[in-house]
Amino acid sequence: MSRLEGLWLVLGGTRSGKSERGEQLARASGRPVAYLACADAADPAMRERIARHRARRPEGWQTIEVGDDLSGAVAGVDPAACLLLDGLGTWIAGVLHRLGALAPAPPEAVVGAARARVREAVDALVARGRSLAPTIVVAEQAGEGLLPPDHGSRLWLDLLGDAIRALADGAAGAELVVAGRVLPLGSSPPGSPSHPTPAGGLDAIVAASPLPAAAAATDDWQRDHELAALRRHGDAEVAPGLADHAVTVAGERPPPWLHRALQRALADDVARYPDPRPAQAALARWHGRAAEEIVPTNGGAEALWALAPALRPRRAAIVCPSFSETEAGLRTFGVPVTRVLRTPQHDFELRPADVPDDADLVVVTNPAAASGTLASREQLLALRRPGRLLVVDEAFVDFAPDPDAVSLAPLRLPDVIVVRSATKLFAVPGIRAGWVVAPAPLAARLRAVLPPWSANALALAVLRAVAEEPAARRRQAARARERRRDLASRLAELDDLSVFSGVAPFCLVHVPDGPRVAARLRELGFAVRRCGNFPGLGDDYLRLTAREPRANARLVGALERSLGELAADSSPR
Repeated sequence: MSRLEGLWLVLGGTRSGKSERGEQLARASGRPVAYLACADAADPAMRERIARHRARRPEGWQTIEVGDDLSGAVAGVDPAACLLLDGLGTWIAGVLHRLGALAPAPPEAVVGAARARVREAVDALVARGRSLAPTIVVAEQAGEGLLPPDHGSRLWLDLLGDAIRALADGAAGAELVVAGRVLPLGSSPPGSPSHPTPAGGLDAIVAASPLPAAAAATDDWQRDHELAALRRHGDAEVAPGLADHAVTVAGERPPPWLHRALQRALADDVARYPDPRPAQAALARWHGRAAEEIVPTNGGAEALWALAPALRPRRAAIVCPSFSETEAGLRTFGVPVTRVLRTPQHDFELRPADVPDDADLVVVTNPAAASGTLASREQLLALRRPGRLLVVDEAFVDFAPDPDAVSLAPLRLPDVIVVRSATKLFAVPGIRAGWVVAPAPLAARLRAVLPPWSANALALAVLRAVAEEPAARRRQAARARERRRDLASRLAELDDLSVFSGVAPFCLVHVPDGPRVAARLRELGFAVRRCGNFPGLGDDYLRLTAREPRANARLVGALERSLGELAADSSPR
């Protein structure tokens, strides 16, 4: 099963995390969500909990306040939507209370009416699940203690227990949530009307690739324009005949020593399946880590997309601006994402205190993907918290003056993952050569969700060669830094333009009417990176990749002309 279809049951005690799990599954369905709320807002004791749950839910979800007629509410939900009922026990308690069935000795007709209401609701939920409409029921796992002495509590336990059994018999799968940990309960009993549970239960859907949201990717990208915009990158700006100052790759081709390594791999390695061990060993020696802590990947982007299924975070915080594929991947896998903005008004300073405390995954790009701002090790390590994982995307760290002093890769920390890439410094974006440095348990979790032979023979040859050539790395980085200094000095002479400091192979600038300036540059033969889809930036920010001095001079000349024309058009006539 590659989609969340049919009826799914999530059980748990009070404050076990069952509601958050149900919401996670609903997000992952890739469907519009109808949230059936069962708590009674008239109860003062419930108001605070209701408000907390409501604040946690996405704004686009439809909330339906359920009264006694739960079966009618279920029938009224669009079959194309994901129905999330939270929680069944609360609804049953409300029905018993409103019918007067919690009295010490209620009439049998009242008890019968309550049983009928619950039976109708269960039948409606099971019927919806049989139609494969996504249906998630969150219910209290009760009855594991002493049998209560009062009639009302016993009746509630009986009705809830019978309802859970009936739902489980008709469900595609069920889970028990204990202390925030999810325990699959396996498939329905033999002979039940449900379809079989996939291996791994709901985690096979939530944690495996593709997730339900990914399975419905076409519809999702069309509906969520913001999510689609996150997937626009510098290569989309480039076209034949344009000078490329949009793609953040230093150089036009791999250096000769790396080209020779690729030729050897093409001759010797491509006729057999890739063996990652030599590259892992070389990278491990470079970073001072064990080979089992190195995970070669199909570029850094694959590693970032693997975070959600491998780590299963409840809430992620992404320090922006960043490589936008990180957010796209997390959101596609149903992970709630909070953006923590590094603002141009504060020179893109990293402020660890701005990260919400409840984020159990924090991702930061260092240097930052759009501004090139470099954070210190101390600033990065200040993001750590108990129960939180820190992921540092170091795609541009090789351009720093002393990359090994600022990188977190050499630090063997149990809660830190580093994502690296050979793309930027060595001009091999077409080969997709990336790697992860992580403590062995986290490396194993990442490796488990990647396809076999994720890094091909040419990529592994690149990784090994890069790791074994420290002097060549330094020379390549020094050349890129000199090109950036040249571009920055030329840009500083222009009026009506702000240049931000950074160490990556590009300059971030702010111009008046960025879309018009970018369009005019395109007319003049130059492709630059428009930054409107970087969270925290806007259309008036442009990213300009540094090239050799003559190319930089031509770009700055065209930019000066574009700004001059814009100023002339804006002057009063």
